[in-house]
Amino acid sequence: MKLLTLNTHSWMEENPEQKLQQLAEKIGEEQYEIIALQEVNQLLDSNVAPVDAFFHPVEDQWPIHEDNFAYRLVELLKENGHRYHWSWSESHLGYDRFAEGAAILSKTAISPESLLVSTANDFHDYHTRRILAGKTLIQDQEVLVLSCHYSWWEAGFPYEWQQTVEYLNGKNLPLLLMGDFNNAADRNDEGYDHLLASAPYLNDAYTVADKRNGNYTVEKSIDGWEGNADQLRIDYVFLTSHFQVATYQVTFDGIDAPVVSDHYGVEVELTVEK
Repeated sequence: MKLLTLNTHSWMEENPEQKLQQLAEKIGEEQYEIIALQEVNQLLDSNVAPVDAFFHPVEDQWPIHEDNFAYRLVELLKENGHRYHWSWSESHLGYDRFAEGAAILSKTAISPESLLVSTANDFHDYHTRRILAGKTLIQDQEVLVLSCHYSWWEAGFPYEWQQTVEYLNGKNLPLLLMGDFNNAADRNDEGYDHLLASAPYLNDAYTVADKRNGNYTVEKSIDGWEGNADQLRIDYVFLTSHFQVATYQVTFDGIDAPVVSDHYGVEVELTVEK
């Protein structure tokens, strides 16, 4: 069973339609069980989309627009015979014209929830952060999946992470936290160490995988990391000990699959204990 997380930087890339197609082709090939996407954008003024029963709304759901990146992806997958249940929740205004949020795609139905984790609660303030959580099934086992896009350490990560930990407390389910954490491993960054220390029940899929192929997910100056010249691992899959990780693979890096975003993706193959 394979999972994928990717910060899509949607509609901000050159040749975005081609990259959407490349993403859909890779998903069709790999048949990921669960996919967590971040920076999933839709224009503020585009038309509302006719979603079907495979879309699972959160409470106070924003309307899904025809250019919602996850909607377009799911529709493209459907055209090629691949059906995914999915959810999307907005977080804040992106690039002055998008409703930016996170999405979860799953082969089985999703029971979703949008979690405000930031001190800010204003759509027009990019400090506003919402995490999309969803219960779904993997190998007939109920699991809780979070598609995460956090702030940088100095911009609010400690508070946002504390809200996440409080939400997770008492959740007696296998947990998968997937996404862009904006705090790098292997650089003595405070955020990565703080995360592991404050949630010792979570493992980094990279460190516990039987086999690893690739490491960093950002290697140049990108939005939010202007002037960066380092190779950064900031996109993660964190999980509880219910899971056994066979392989960790960096993808959409121009080697394993075409580059489709300013982030590379992370693919994890695992099994879940029952």
